[in-house]
Amino acid sequence: MPLPLVVSTTAPAEAASPLGAPRFSAVLMDADTNEILYAEQPTAIRHPASITKVMTLYLVFDALDAGRLKLDDRVVMSPLAASQRPSKLGLGIGQSLSVADAISVVAVKSANDVAVALAEKIGGTEANFARMMTARARQLGMRQTVFANASGLPNPGHFTSAQDIAILSAAMIRNHPTRYHCFSEQSFSYGKLRMANHNKLLGNVPGVDGIKTGFTNDSGFTLTASAVRNGHRLIAVVLGSPSGWQRDRDITSLLNAGFTALEIRSAGRSEDMAALLSSSGFALNRSLRPLPQIAALQVEEGDTE
Repeated sequence: MPLPLVVSTTAPAEAASPLGAPRFSAVLMDADTNEILYAEQPTAIRHPASITKVMTLYLVFDALDAGRLKLDDRVVMSPLAASQRPSKLGLGIGQSLSVADAISVVAVKSANDVAVALAEKIGGTEANFARMMTARARQLGMRQTVFANASGLPNPGHFTSAQDIAILSAAMIRNHPTRYHCFSEQSFSYGKLRMANHNKLLGNVPGVDGIKTGFTNDSGFTLTASAVRNGHRLIAVVLGSPSGWQRDRDITSLLNAGFTALEIRSAGRSEDMAALLSSSGFALNRSLRPLPQIAALQVEEGDTE
């Protein structure tokens, strides 16, 4: 499959997306077999928003496993890191935190400033780290993805697909099983600051133990989630949802339908995924319908997910 045209990654963060309005896409994957149980526009180019940070942390975990990085190493805030837009931790230039704390802050609060500081710690510069992210994406089999930054803040040269995000999510769980738990933390305290995870499905939907939400005006509301029930793991990805509520409902419906399908198979019968999804409240063929209006939020992009 040919790679998408690569737009310059030096475009300003506030540049308009070349993709037009956010568009819906979704994938439901069996993480144990990599079988795609349902897909709508799975390889269409989309903006991932803060789901980007799954790859940022993937490279952090690679560096830890290789011994190039230690959990007690210090991550220093550069002028570039400190200047990032919310969501952010808010440390000043020259202040630092441990790699261990940085991982939790990125996974739970989705802090853009800490993501950039980690990128600089590993790659020297965020631009070089973004090239490392794209190279790792190719190695994992992600064919529609180019990363331009470590945070997922808007950049027209930063894009992916729902299928690629499912591939990345499965690789994170498979290749970093002892570190994946950071995505399950419902809250994290740093000093006097207590941060709640943006992923509201944690603790509310049976079996959900990750992974990452996102929101920008370009991307709409995004989420890659994983859940385990009866020894089976599924991954559900939704990109371009018009609201956080709709995104969460869609992910829940995808997971419920998927686990029901696996139960039907285990009983020796054939499942009807379209019927299961419809009965779970999931609207099919959404990309063929008029685009819904993305919820207007009077916040910085990335400040709420």
